[in-house]
Amino acid sequence: MTSLTLFTPAGALAKAEPLKRAARRLGQLGFDVAIDADALARHQRFAGDDATRLAALHRIADAAPSVALATRGGYGLTRLLDRIDWGRIAHSIEHGTRWVGYSDLTALHNGLIARHKGLPMWAGPLACDDFGRSEAEGGVDEVTRDCFVEAMSGALEAVGFRESSRGSDGGFDGLEARGRLWGGNLTVLCSLLGTPHWPKVKGGILFLEDVNEHPYRVERMLLQLQQAGVIDAQAAVLLGDFSGAAKSPLDRGYGIKDAVAALRARTRTPVLTGLPFGHVRTKVCLPIGATVELYVQGREAILGWQSDPRLAHAAHDHGHDEGAHRH
Repeated sequence: MTSLTLFTPAGALAKAEPLKRAARRLGQLGFDVAIDADALARHQRFAGDDATRLAALHRIADAAPSVALATRGGYGLTRLLDRIDWGRIAHSIEHGTRWVGYSDLTALHNGLIARHKGLPMWAGPLACDDFGRSEAEGGVDEVTRDCFVEAMSGALEAVGFRESSRGSDGGFDGLEARGRLWGGNLTVLCSLLGTPHWPKVKGGILFLEDVNEHPYRVERMLLQLQQAGVIDAQAAVLLGDFSGAAKSPLDRGYGIKDAVAALRARTRTPVLTGLPFGHVRTKVCLPIGATVELYVQGREAILGWQSDPRLAHAAHDHGHDEGAHRH
């Protein structure tokens, strides 16, 4: 049975019930679930003070469970970046731990890439947000669930999506790109620029998402990355979900499509939309830090990678055959 530890590295959990519900559901999926001792800790808006959350990270790294799944995001990991023992995190990954999450986990993911290229973490669901919803709130999304189970078993080797808007050149049919996958939440990623925690990736495949940020703010951050030379240095950019922001009467039709168009007008790097990832119910799992290959045929895109041979035993124990899984 695959060991899975739930931990809270950033924002505090408002209630215990979603955590208990997530643990129960993950157990029903075949995981041997443990809850970190400080998963329900609280200090101001954080899941315990900085020392408590840092200790939890190091405690889990030393224990090296098969899966370390964050309960939620919020804000808090940025406070810890200068104090994390990255060698301990890397050591856990080398011994098979898959660190999973998104949103504020972007800081942890990219901080590791900045120091240990080639050691993947997983951009994927959060325990309470994705496995802790009550049935009245919609329960667990089946695609998110199945993709997570296959990724954690070592069976997931590809995800697919439909490019949702045509590029400035009429489309990306025939595009092929290969590079390191990195990125995550746009706001958190931009906060790392100019710090030791910024991953200096060239020729990579950058994926981005955000929530509750007005399109003009999204555009401003995208242009910041472009003006800093980041976008132009990539093989491709994949945009996930950008939703939740209230419209302004000043917009007069301006929206996310216009923000994307403004970026495309300033770079030759292919900018694709439609990646099923972000603060949405249905999301795929992505091996952030790993080398991936992107293929586009028509408007259908496939993002593939080689499964980690270290996960083969976990795949066998979890009862899944290895192979590609596409959504």
